[in-house]
Amino acid sequence: MKEDDLQQPQEIPINGILDLHGFQPSEVKELLDEYLKACLEKGIKQGRIIHGKGIGTLRETVHAKLKNDPRVLSFALGDMASGSWGATNFTLA
Repeated sequence: MKEDDLQQPQEIPINGILDLHGFQPSEVKELLDEYLKACLEKGIKQGRIIHGKGIGTLRETVHAKLKNDPRVLSFALGDMASGSWGATNFTLA
């Protein structure tokens, strides 16, 4: 195996918009937990998670995590301007 074949960790900007394209559902819970923590540390209280439209696996994983996270006040699918059902908007406590 070449060194180039190893996947490097991806730097994710903490700006309130988390794009999950390219991530597997098994990676999302831990990633989302760390992202929400980082948002709170930066004072970001509202944001958007882009999970794509697809068959809904990432969306369901994201919604299950948000539903059970005490840091999350509310969440809802995006409106037409913010990704429609391919994104979820959230508000943190």
